[in-house]
Amino acid sequence: MDEVIMDQIMYVAHQAVSWIVSVAIIFGGVVPYIPQYRDIRRTQNAEGFSTYVCLVLLVANILRILFRFGRYFETPLLWQSIIMIITMLIMLNLCTSVRMATELNTKRRSFTEQKSFIVAKAAFI
Repeated sequence: MDEVIMDQIMYVAHQAVSWIVSVAIIFGGVVPYIPQYRDIRRTQNAEGFSTYVCLVLLVANILRILFRFGRYFETPLLWQSIIMIITMLIMLNLCTSVRMATELNTKRRSFTEQKSFIVAKAAFI
């Protein structure tokens, strides 16, 4: 009787560890991007973030999903790819919106400086 109970406990422990590891695999790749996302959002500055890394990760994860049609692999890896694709799209969206806003603000500032320079020059003439 004790052996049966011990086997059941070991089975439950094995399932719990397997589940925890699967969740860690699925969301482990996203964790480093959370502080980056918050920092870019807070500072409105995306200069340190490489969009080429996003491109490489998008291509790699899309290829992994396509590879699954030829060779079956574990479902947590499939979910990891899906989550990473979503994360990279969110990061690219944030970076492009921040960079566009920064570029637009720089152009406005440049236009305003030119306008004030022309007005100041006309005042001296």
